[in-house]
Formats: sequence, structure tokens, C-alpha cells
Amino acid sequence: MVEVSDLKKLEYLQSVIKQTLRLYQVGPLSMPHESMQDCTLEFCPERFLTTHKDIDIKGQHFELIQFGAGRRMCPGLSFGLQIMQLTPATLLHGFDIVSHDGKPTDMLEQIGLTNIKASPLQVILTPRLSTYIYDDEIEMI
Repeated sequence: MVEVSDLKKLEYLQSVIKQTLRLYQVGPLSMPHESMQDCTLEFCPERFLTTHKDIDIKGQHFELIQFGAGRRMCPGLSFGLQIMQLTPATLLHGFDIVSHDGKPTDMLEQIGLTNIKASPLQVILTPRLSTYIYDDEIEMI
């Protein structure tokens, strides 16, 4: 299973999380906006492996201040970052994930205090590892 010590080695996963936070912020920063015409946004996490490699989300770079900066920074930053990395790493390591209808996932958002999906995420998780591994993890809890 994925351990916290493994997270430093998962550079691509970290860049995917940075790109996700860049496109889908946890909380809206201003009034909702709507485009006048259709546009395409590219999901390109590789930018955080090359041209924006030194940008972190710990409040030091204004391009990505999801948890705030300075004295007003979120006190749960370290814990939040670990959970945001550990959860998808564990899911991707342990399961094959497919949509229930074979179509791309609907990413429409609902307006509110935080950004949430307009429709629930519906996927099928199929274990990739031997079943005894999952039994051992449950017994440890």
C-alpha cells in the first residue's frame, strides 16, 4: 500500500494535484462568471514538471495560493496536502477505475460557498491487488 513516505517520489501525482487546484479551486475567489462562447481548457499537469517546476502551493507563489498566504494561511495546509496526495495515490494503486457508462466524467460545477460537482461521481472500482491485502488493512484499523 502507499505510505506517506512514498509521496515525495510521486512527482507526476503532485503535478496533477497542482493542475487540478489551478483549474478547480476549492473556494470561488469572486462572483461566478460565465463564458460568452464555448472554450477549451487543457489539463496539462506536465507544466509543473517543466516550466512551472518550482511553484508550490504553500503560499510562496501568487500563481497558486489555494490555502492562502502569510499569517492568514490555512492551518491545515500540511495535513490537507498529505490527504490530497495519499487518497488518489492509494485509490490508483489499489483499484482499476472506470465510469459506469463508459463516457467521460461530467465536470460541471454547482455554485455555492465551495465548488462542488453538479452531479455525483459514479464510477466502478475493481480491486487490482490480491484480496488478502485488503483484509489485512481492515484488520489493522
